[in-house]
Amino acid sequence: MFEISWSELLILAIVTLVFVGPKELPVFLRTLGRYAGVVRRHANEFKAQFDAAMREAELDSMRKEVEQMQASINSEVMRAKTCDEPGTSTKAETPASVSQPALETAPESVKTEMPPMPAPPSAAPRLEP
Repeated sequence: MFEISWSELLILAIVTLVFVGPKELPVFLRTLGRYAGVVRRHANEFKAQFDAAMREAELDSMRKEVEQMQASINSEVMRAKTCDEPGTSTKAETPASVSQPALETAPESVKTEMPPMPAPPSAAPRLEP
């Protein structure tokens, strides 16, 4: 990542020892470790929030795809049901002499419609910590 070789690390350690001093070196390294931990925690928190946002965006797009498929399936089922039922005809086959009240007197089995499929749950899934 930083491409620091062992010789560069050794030079850095010697310079740090000279400028900080042997007495203050443990305190300096401890403080440096604390700051590194804080930076690491912030980076992990940012990464977790970013991943959560990406998952939610993917869920929204998947939800839209499922709703589109559901609507197309419902329309196909309704169209197939109206075309395949005995005693019914499509609009193209309906003679002009048949009036609307005559169609309303059709048997009850022809009038029933299939209920639409239930909608997918709208609640977002829980994200575990």
